[in-house]
Amino acid sequence: MAIETAARSSAHNDLIAEAEEYLVGGVLGLFRLPDDVQFVVRDGRGSKLYDVDGREYIDYLLGSGPMILGHGHPAVAAAVAEQAARGSHFFMLSAPIIELAKLVCAAVPCSDLVRFTGSGSEAITFALRLARAFTGRQKILKFEGGYHGVGDYALFDQQPHGDRAESRAHVESAGIPKVLESEVLVAPFNDAETTTRLIAEHGGELAAVIVEPLQRCVTPAPGFIESVSAAAREHEVLTVFDEVVTGFRLAWGGAQEYYGVACDLAVYGKALSGGYPLAAVAGRRDVMELCDPRHAGQASYTVMSGTMSGNPLVATAALATLGELARPGVYDRLHARGNTLRTGLVEVGKVVGLPLQAPGEGPVFQPLISDQPATDARQLARADRAATYKLGVELVREGVLLSVGSKMYVSTAHTEEDVGRTLEAAERALRRVRRT
Repeated sequence: MAIETAARSSAHNDLIAEAEEYLVGGVLGLFRLPDDVQFVVRDGRGSKLYDVDGREYIDYLLGSGPMILGHGHPAVAAAVAEQAARGSHFFMLSAPIIELAKLVCAAVPCSDLVRFTGSGSEAITFALRLARAFTGRQKILKFEGGYHGVGDYALFDQQPHGDRAESRAHVESAGIPKVLESEVLVAPFNDAETTTRLIAEHGGELAAVIVEPLQRCVTPAPGFIESVSAAAREHEVLTVFDEVVTGFRLAWGGAQEYYGVACDLAVYGKALSGGYPLAAVAGRRDVMELCDPRHAGQASYTVMSGTMSGNPLVATAALATLGELARPGVYDRLHARGNTLRTGLVEVGKVVGLPLQAPGEGPVFQPLISDQPATDARQLARADRAATYKLGVELVREGVLLSVGSKMYVSTAHTEEDVGRTLEAAERALRRVRRT
């Protein structure tokens, strides 16, 4: 049965008012629900979140992706509690982080060595720094619509800027040094011809091509990534895969395994540690060795460090998380559950009479109201963004949480019942969207 929207309690409203007073924007970062559906989380269990009034939400936000096992997984909770009693941080080697490094290098196709960081944004920053140090070049090529965190080299062209094909970068945050506009090139995702041409034209000054193999919800066209990687190799440009979302989510070996593609460096986060702050840069030995502190003082030495990076608490959480993901059949079930939800949403759209798509892959996709195929950022921009956002808000009213107007993540904790309830809620939500 659907959960009807209920008024928040006075205590709940007081908490939200205090958040407005003491937290910038009343939130933690980029994600903010509209005021009338905003809520404060009390706890999470499995596939569900509960607000301070006890209302239940089927959670497809999953902490913006990390909670691939759902909330409060017993194996992760027990491992973290045991490690916490022994110490949470030493700024020294520990057995858990060594074991985790060995596991990552075995799982990740491109990885000879790994360096851990505290967040995906840090890891992206360091990967691009390594690429510039290794090649001795300055420019980076990224793809229109790609999201690579909040570093200075990342906040360009996350949205398309007009319809004309151009390689000029457009900054999308105040405070980014103006000079970086000349150091970033932009290509259309899934356009191999334009991308390989830009690599050839700028090969002598290009350090790296950075790409999300699954760009938000857009799957790579056949041969696209292979063509880009081949052109990069030809001009001695490094290929960097942003696998913060796809790593250990699409497959054990991430997008590299799932799509059968290769790179020089890859960046991991989110699903890597099941909700604890950990990310990683993994890649070729000759590139990664540039950050070896034994090379300090050399011209090519590349600084990569963080006080809390790779502490034993997060390493233990990661080992417990990956231990669960390594069980037989886990990825098959994760994809099957997500694809059942995806295809169900499309069918609901047909029933209601709205062109609801669900582009992406089973474990992560985006509900999108559009009659355009989701092939690149410009096609996504032509979707009915207002209706898509409205759908997300109406789903939250129904007790289904997602990144409103954006992605849905599926966890191993989601059940057939969750999917069924979600599809029922989606039909009610879509009918309200159609009436507006």
